Amino acid sequence: MIRTVCSILPFPSGVVLRQLLNPTLTDGALRLLGKQVEQFEPLLHNTLNPTIVRGVGNPGRIPDSVSLGILCNLLPGYSLDDAVACVQFDQDAEVKVTSTRWCEPVLSEPNMGLFSTLADILREAEPECVPCPLLSPGPTDGRLFARLGIQTYGFLPMNLPPDFAFRQVMHAADERIPVEALTFGTDAIYELIQRFGD
Repeated sequence: MIRTVCSILPFPSGVVLRQLLNPTLTDGALRLLGKQVEQFEPLLHNTLNPTIVRGVGNPGRIPDSVSLGILCNLLPGYSLDDAVACVQFDQDAEVKVTSTRWCEPVLSEPNMGLFSTLADILREAEPECVPCPLLSPGPTDGRLFARLGIQTYGFLPMNLPPDFAFRQVMHAADERIPVEALTFGTDAIYELIQRFGD
């Protein structure tokens, strides 16, 4: 994904972005990306985000204990213990760490054998496009199929307008895409089904 993006970016942006692939330069390159860091940092580091805080149901009472739900997205090869080790707790606090749900990462290499077919479909629909594999920083349902040995691609083509803030509306309260993008994607998926239906 990063190599493909670098290949179409002008100088010096492509050169800076390519440094993400060098582990000794990754953090320095991320600092140079400005707002774009939000797109790449979760792909290169483990992320922990507090999503649920629970105390007592009465706002006029100080709770005896507080529970904090944390969403951990871990890179392949890391475990829940690695995530816990990243969290710093107050030395005087009594802390109990438990895992109520754990999505183990899929460690196998993805099979990209169908990528060229998907890329051809996109180029036929939009000749100027540059098909690019996408690494997602969050869990997908594909991990469940991977346990069964089933390869998934997450082929969701959308021809979005340049000014559409996709990352801001994805899974947000007002999640949406333009109708034209939905039509584009439906046509591309239909074409894929046609090619494999013969």
